[in-house]
Formats: sequence, structure tokens, C-alpha cells
Amino acid sequence: MYVIVVGAGKVGRNLGRELISKGHEVTLIESDRGRYLAMEEDFEHAVQYGDGTELWVLERAGIQRADLVIAVTGDDEDNMLVCQVAKAKYLCERIIARVNNPRNHDHFKLLGIQPAVSATDLILRLIEHEVPRYGLVHLLALEEERLEIIELEVSADAPVIGVKVSEISLPEGSLIISVLRDGSGFVPKGDTVIQAGDEVLLVLDPGLEEAITAYFAPNGTRAGA
Repeated sequence: MYVIVVGAGKVGRNLGRELISKGHEVTLIESDRGRYLAMEEDFEHAVQYGDGTELWVLERAGIQRADLVIAVTGDDEDNMLVCQVAKAKYLCERIIARVNNPRNHDHFKLLGIQPAVSATDLILRLIEHEVPRYGLVHLLALEEERLEIIELEVSADAPVIGVKVSEISLPEGSLIISVLRDGSGFVPKGDTVIQAGDEVLLVLDPGLEEAITAYFAPNGTRAGA
């Protein structure tokens, strides 16, 4: 796989090094002259000097044949532009953008730049996982497929306690895909009985979180069929 990484700061440099170690062909693009010179000895031909928002720099790096373009500069506008150009002009099917300011995340979505990775959001997800509200944790959002994967911890007084999976009348557009119990995960069968303390993974349509939570959270009101 040929990967172009725009932005060779700590994130880009470490990412490039890991990709190369895994056998991928990588070109790093860095606009800071001092940083470029410091990296040139280690990365040799794998690093190029220039502004990754300029077409000739991207073309010199071989964007026409890139399988993946990753924009991880410290400027969100630059990351948006690089990914837009890669996707719209050079028809690169796979792009990844770094979001420095989480307030800009919606702008990346509106421009169709996905996945857009925010370190702040990732840390908040980890905090949410350690101290979840009502036991619900968002694990993954599949934007193009309009699906989400969430994790719910079954409370001691949840309506689904003692109910078989086949008898739980979940809302249309939701499905239990895995149960974690006593440190081991398994795909539930129809006769699997939900127990207090289970961690249940579900795939669902966006917007169903509140309805789903009522089945598993304290004092929920939605019982099984």
C-alpha cells in the first residue's frame, strides 16, 4: 500500500515510521524546513519538503497512485484542503484527517472528510468508557452506513434481567451482537439469558440510544416481549 502523510510532526513522523516498519511504501510531506532537514537523514527518500496543500507538491509525491492520504498537520484548514483535493481531484478513495480543534469536527463531516480523528474526542471516549453515564458507551460510528455500535452495562434492576435474547423486543433498527460476561465475550444465541453486570454490544440506527438505554439502564420501563 502506498501512503502519503502530510505533516511530519510527532504524529506524522511516528505514523510514517510504523507504516514503513509494516512494509508499506510511505512519503512524508513537511513544510517546515528545519523539521524536514532533521528528518531527512532518518527517512531519506521517504520525506519531501513542501506545502502539502499545493498541487505540485502532492503530484511530486505521487498522489495519483496513492492508496491512502493522511493529513495530520497542526492546521485543520490545511487538513481539510489536503483531503478534499485528494478525494475530489485525484479520486483517492481512502483519506484520514486529524482534527486539532474538536469544534471543527462537524465541518469535516459536512465536507465528507471521514474518518476525521480528534485526540480530544478519543480521550473523552476513554473517560466515558471508564465512567459511563447510564452504562452507555459509543464505540464506533459508521457515518456512510448510518450505523452505530454501542456498549451498555446491564444494571441490577434493568428490565431485561432474566430475559432471553429472543424475547427482548428491541426497537426496529437495533441488534445485540455480543455479550461480555466474566471477562469473556461471546455471540449470544436466542436462548441466551441476560444477566446483571453483562456488557452488551449493539449495532443500531443513529438516534435510538435513548430508547435502547431504557432496556438496560436503572429503572428502565421497556420490558421484554
